[in-house]
Amino acid sequence: MSLRERMSVSDSDARQWRTYRQHGVLESPRLEDAVADAILDRFAQFEEGAHLSQAVTIVGPPSAGKANLLDYYEGHLSDYYRGRDEWYVIRHYPAPSFDSLLRNILQNFGHRHLENIGRALARGSDTARTAAKERAWSHDVRIVLDRLERAGGSDGGLADCARLAFDWFLGQPVSKRHRAELGVSFRLDTVESLMQALRDLIYVSERLRLLEGIVLLIDELEKQDYSHSKPLALSFLLSIRALIDALPERLFLMLAMTPQARTRYLAMLPAMASRLQDTIVLTPTAPASPARRGGSPESATDTTPFVGQ
Repeated sequence: MSLRERMSVSDSDARQWRTYRQHGVLESPRLEDAVADAILDRFAQFEEGAHLSQAVTIVGPPSAGKANLLDYYEGHLSDYYRGRDEWYVIRHYPAPSFDSLLRNILQNFGHRHLENIGRALARGSDTARTAAKERAWSHDVRIVLDRLERAGGSDGGLADCARLAFDWFLGQPVSKRHRAELGVSFRLDTVESLMQALRDLIYVSERLRLLEGIVLLIDELEKQDYSHSKPLALSFLLSIRALIDALPERLFLMLAMTPQARTRYLAMLPAMASRLQDTIVLTPTAPASPARRGGSPESATDTTPFVGQ
């Protein structure tokens, strides 16, 4: 069953949305047909096509339902992909440092994903192993993959090797044991090195048929502007752009923010304009009068750049 079919049979959810709309409740979950169709169209292109990465920006004022919309899709997508280990649905709330996002993605993979990589490499043909490891650009990542492959082909030790590799991918300090068993000498101590390692891990996993796609939902992005300094906010934006650029495939990204924050961010980093141009606009649901009930949805999609882009 496709995601569109899965959503279309959620009659109880549809009744719930209509009830909230009729009573004009702003803070409760809401989903308009135009918004649902727009999101499902974009996701269908991602899932059914070549898994080319997409970044969709949900834009709306406070109380428009951005967080509830992401909650809705997080729940339904998690149910839709339940039991399919090659899909990851990840929710993230911005933190002062961008490496928290990278670690969040890696923690969703877990050390068992690295165990699966070790087994797949050990059991694959020479051609398959070589093709998979060639997807990694980092020399250190290739060394770690070699150690996982060796452990995956032995009677024991794969779990310990995978845990050590997992710590290394998270940027933990390198100990004597890491040097001896993984063959690495340096930790991943910069955003750039973490990003490269994550990129390599994703594309090696894809080549081994262990990963189909990552759905990443980021909410409250405007709080980067209010809660932290401009340099920190700019650093986070640069890192999101780097994540999008590093993964031209396998990433479906949904960002939620207010229109004011989007305008400020594009002024801070004009290069983000092309990454945030695909927008879905939400408007708050006003109390519905009898004349308005059953009318056209108030939410709509918009690909027109905001002022300041």
